Amino acid sequence: MCQLDYIDQQILLALKADARKAFSKIAEDLNISNSLVHQRIKKMKEEGVILKADLILDEKKVGYHTKSYVGIRLKEARFANRVVKALESIPEVTECNYVSGKYAIFALVYAKNNDHLRTILYNKIHDIDGVGGTESFICFTTNFNRSVPVIAAE
Repeated sequence: MCQLDYIDQQILLALKADARKAFSKIAEDLNISNSLVHQRIKKMKEEGVILKADLILDEKKVGYHTKSYVGIRLKEARFANRVVKALESIPEVTECNYVSGKYAIFALVYAKNNDHLRTILYNKIHDIDGVGGTESFICFTTNFNRSVPVIAAE
C-alpha cells in the first residue's frame, strides 16, 4: 500500500473536485511549488494510486436510457475468465466485477431502451460460452457516483 502524506492527500482532493484543474493552480492553492505538484502526481501515477482521469458522459444525453445491473451465473467456475474477456468486448458493458453469492459476475450494462437491453442480453451475453443465466436489475436513477475517499496516512 502506498503511503500518502498530507500534500498527496490535498492534491488528490483538488483533483477529485476538478480533474482538469491546472497543476499551477493546485500549487498556488496549497502554497507549494508547481514542480512539487508535478512530481507528486507523477509518483502517484507510477505507483498506481492515480489510474486515469476519465471523461464522464451523461448516458441519457448520448442516447442510453436504460441502465441495468446484470447478475451472471456461470455453468461452471472454470468459465469465469473466458466470460469476463467476452464481456469486455461488448461496448455497452461498462463495468464487470466478480462477486460472491448467487451470481459469479455482476456487470453494468447501458442500453438505448429495453428492446436494446434484451438484444444485448439474449444475442450477446447469453451467447457467451459458459454463461448459465442472467438476472437484470433496472436502475431508475443514479443518486450519486463517486470515487473512494482520500484517507489519511497511518
